[in-house]
Amino acid sequence: MSETAQNAAPAAPETGHGFELKTRRRWPFIVGGIVVIVAIAAAIIVPKLFVAASPNDTAGATLLVATAEGNASEEALVNFVAEKIAPKYGIKVAFKGLSDSNTINRGVSDGEIAGTVYQHKLWLGQVLTANPDFKEEAATPVFRWGFGLWSAKYKTPADIPNKGVVSLYSDPANEAQGLWILSDAGLITLKDGTGKGTATVADIATNPKNLEFKLLDFAAQSRALNDLDAAVGYTEYYLSAGIPIAQQIFAPAAPDEFAGQLTIGSDYATSENIKQLVKAFQDPEVQAFLSTDPTVKGILLPLAAK
Repeated sequence: MSETAQNAAPAAPETGHGFELKTRRRWPFIVGGIVVIVAIAAAIIVPKLFVAASPNDTAGATLLVATAEGNASEEALVNFVAEKIAPKYGIKVAFKGLSDSNTINRGVSDGEIAGTVYQHKLWLGQVLTANPDFKEEAATPVFRWGFGLWSAKYKTPADIPNKGVVSLYSDPANEAQGLWILSDAGLITLKDGTGKGTATVADIATNPKNLEFKLLDFAAQSRALNDLDAAVGYTEYYLSAGIPIAQQIFAPAAPDEFAGQLTIGSDYATSENIKQLVKAFQDPEVQAFLSTDPTVKGILLPLAAK
């Protein structure tokens, strides 16, 4: 709008045709301004009139199942479903690795991605709280993550010394899972009524060894293990860092609250493609794969692991 004002014609020279000259100079700018406004409106409106259909609603389309880029075990699981299971249910599935979890979840919500298997219900709850415009839901549990207490210095939880430094993950859901592990190992107790998925260090009732807790992110924790007395974290991150499984000193199977879920877009839960995708991940062969395949063994555990 300001451009039109800036381009307004200067005062007409003192000639007998001053009014006519002024009229001719201003008219093209008025028309040009209208054309620009209409073009901008069209650019905004037209794409909304021609939104491509989601693969979730398109017969024969390839359904993308995304996880964090570089996660070999989850990629192996999705590829197994794509190659061995999906054809039984009349669908096509392909793996997609993405580096940002918000991108994955937004894609699932919007229907660009059919689903993901990289989060449990409690983690999904965090995502939805932080992004209330996302429309996602956990469709079915698929596996349990390998998750345990690690130490480069001690062989059992009981060996961890008084005032030892123990690391937990810095995100709330996995901090809670770490506290559940420490409680199960007998190192702490939690206040009565504390939920497995909501515990924080403020919910510790007793800490007999006066352990100090250090919150670190996924990659930093495994790198810092030699400087800690112990840490609670995912098996895959430690193995990826070259830390031997022998340094996992306590690893009970995760409770149901922490089972890895197939997460789908809520708007597509009744789409035929998505209903078949859920059935594919529920197929008994998936659990057999988790029990035996060396790519995932010890990292992604079958649901029956207790």
